[in-house]
Amino acid sequence: MKARIPKNVGGGAAANMNQMIKQAQKMQDQITVLQEDIEGRDFSATVGGGAVEVVLTGKKTIKSLNIKPEAVDPEDVEMLQDLIISAVNEAVNNIEATTEAEMSKITGGVSLPGLF
Repeated sequence: MKARIPKNVGGGAAANMNQMIKQAQKMQDQITVLQEDIEGRDFSATVGGGAVEVVLTGKKTIKSLNIKPEAVDPEDVEMLQDLIISAVNEAVNNIEATTEAEMSKITGGVSLPGLF
């Protein structure tokens, strides 16, 4: 008795694998472009009713820090420190939220560990 193998079996799996590899490469290229785009952007955060503003690059480095004179109280340095920390943390969160939102457009919401 001879086994009958359908004509579409065999080459179909290899073609499917090649298509998946092409899609993965396209996704990787899109992710690389997105990473470069985000790294080139500026993200800002303002806290304390405008008393402190910080601008970070997409690489999460501080580009500028603006402190209004009325926020500087020699008797309450801790408040100013808290405002600066809060502004930096908010700007970092903005970078991460933007990255996640734009990355999900590329990946279709699939989490790819280690990319960001």
